[in-house]
Amino acid sequence: MARGPLAFQLWISVCLLLFFRARCFYLPGVAPQDFQNVRIFNSGDPLNPKVNKVTSTKTQLPYSYYSLPYCRPEHIVDSAENLGEVLRGDRIENSPYEFKMREPQMCNVVCHVTLNAKTAKEFKEKIDDEYRVNMILDNLPLVVPIPRPDQENSLVYQHGFHVGLRGQYAGNKDEKHFINNHLTFTVKYHKDPMTESARIVGFEVKPFSVKHEYEGEWSKKTRITTCDPHAKRTVTSSESPQEVEDKKEIIFTYDVEFQESDVKWASRWDTYLLMADDQIHWFSIVNSLMIVLFLSGMVAMIMLRTLYRDISKYNQLETQEEAQEETGWKLVHGDVFRPPSNSDLLCVYVGTGVQFFGMILVTMLFAVLGFLSPSNRGGLMTVMLLLWVFMGLFAGYSSARLYKMFKGTEWKKITLKTAFMFPATVFAIFFVLNALIWGEKSSGAVPFGTMFALVFLWFGISVPLIFVGAYVGFRKPAIEDPVKTNKIPRQVPEQAWYMNPAFSILIGGILPFGAVFIELFFILTSIWLHQFYYIFGFLFIVFIILIITCAEITIVLCYFQLCSEDYLWWWRSYLTSGSSALYLFLYAAFYFFTKLDIKKPVSGALYFGYMLIASYSFFVLTGTIGFYACFWFTRLIYSSVKID
Repeated sequence: MARGPLAFQLWISVCLLLFFRARCFYLPGVAPQDFQNVRIFNSGDPLNPKVNKVTSTKTQLPYSYYSLPYCRPEHIVDSAENLGEVLRGDRIENSPYEFKMREPQMCNVVCHVTLNAKTAKEFKEKIDDEYRVNMILDNLPLVVPIPRPDQENSLVYQHGFHVGLRGQYAGNKDEKHFINNHLTFTVKYHKDPMTESARIVGFEVKPFSVKHEYEGEWSKKTRITTCDPHAKRTVTSSESPQEVEDKKEIIFTYDVEFQESDVKWASRWDTYLLMADDQIHWFSIVNSLMIVLFLSGMVAMIMLRTLYRDISKYNQLETQEEAQEETGWKLVHGDVFRPPSNSDLLCVYVGTGVQFFGMILVTMLFAVLGFLSPSNRGGLMTVMLLLWVFMGLFAGYSSARLYKMFKGTEWKKITLKTAFMFPATVFAIFFVLNALIWGEKSSGAVPFGTMFALVFLWFGISVPLIFVGAYVGFRKPAIEDPVKTNKIPRQVPEQAWYMNPAFSILIGGILPFGAVFIELFFILTSIWLHQFYYIFGFLFIVFIILIITCAEITIVLCYFQLCSEDYLWWWRSYLTSGSSALYLFLYAAFYFFTKLDIKKPVSGALYFGYMLIASYSFFVLTGTIGFYACFWFTRLIYSSVKID
């Protein structure tokens, strides 16, 4: 009989061993690429810069690089993208730029293009929408260093370079479009003094708009007079910019510089992820801790003073008449564990919340331990999707256990609802948003193959696991109530205005939201303004604070509710902490109108659609935390008193 569990444990151990063995070097991300010695450098080891999507914070619609009439290599080769990269809209392809390690280049001509009305319009539209071109070298993103105005000798790094800019000629009021057609790349490398090997640790660019000039007819051998390595004439400014108009000639050129750096390969991402505003995050945590301390004090007062006094007092009552004269939470002991209305739906939401909680918790732990490096593009989203699928086991188990406690018998029915209700809602919204993106011909649209993969993960893995979990949970003995439930429900007395369900639920969501809203600002900025976010240490602390806050505010309000002889706590405990999702969505709307410059209706629909999904997920997560806290609290206090 023991062979089955033993074999299963052995299989799990082998899987974990292989997993950690595969990642025991350079957690996380890819292994470094070494360039061995100076002789090899002089021979010019080729580097392969790649192009990625072009992005804009004004439209939130990514496009592939070659959707614009840029210079193309002879053969365009797509790089293999993981699931997360595809969902992010990444389209990584080879580029026409050719680098050789530690061989500086000057005024290399990529190609000569003559615009027509269509191509000129495409460039103008992307310049108007402030699109940026993203590139990659040795898995490092291309960044533009920008000096911070408030701090000397401090830089901010922005993803990619602008397609172009708008401006006016001196003495002319007409606004023109200019394209950045000359790029000065800087490749930073770290050299090991012992072995003379080197690794790339930085990839920067300075874009310029230059109207290149040449003599005679254009050919591949034509020399440019505005940028000539033989005459040592380089591009250092955009004083004579290249205008974008029909029939205009554009010559795309680039320089490559190499700089030795003291930054080691293992620390090369630190420059990009350096926080200049870490004090704000500490302020956020201190602010959240104040909320937690306040709530903890209230819970401690209830548990240690009020409840202890109440339990002692109730247990000392000798006669039924004395007990009947008492008021408070003990009076509803015969109804407090009566199954709520729509108990099936509650079981479904609790099971889904457990699934979410497991996904978030494990993802956070992976991120804090360094498994989810930003060098692994799309890794975070891929891991979250896979964890969501596998956490279906716990979703089915939790919903079935609760359903059996409510005297339910049709466990397959509740399992189907758990497997389909939340995912189907999210998938429907996602499908509509994806159709809008398809209509804009954006690379952010999920291809059919990826859509099929998502459906397979849902139906092929998640649904069966939910059924397995529900089967195991329903076979377990039902959770017994600490007190018996009366056959006839007790009438709930009229409540004071401040104990009105809608009012107390809305009040209950304020503190959990208040504990996270500062960190929420940085998360929204990372997502919608395309900035780096890798402060999972802070985020994990805030997540722990959120759990404690949701639990404590629900316990406090649940106690007040029971003291008012209102035993309908099941749904209210879920909605009390879950209402913080309403404030999250309202804050997202505030952020949209105050921080973003989105004008297109499709882009606005994308923003509010995705934030609706995020808020719905937050509701399920926080509601489940509050429910289980209240569930534990009620069972604790009613099992502590003697019931005649």
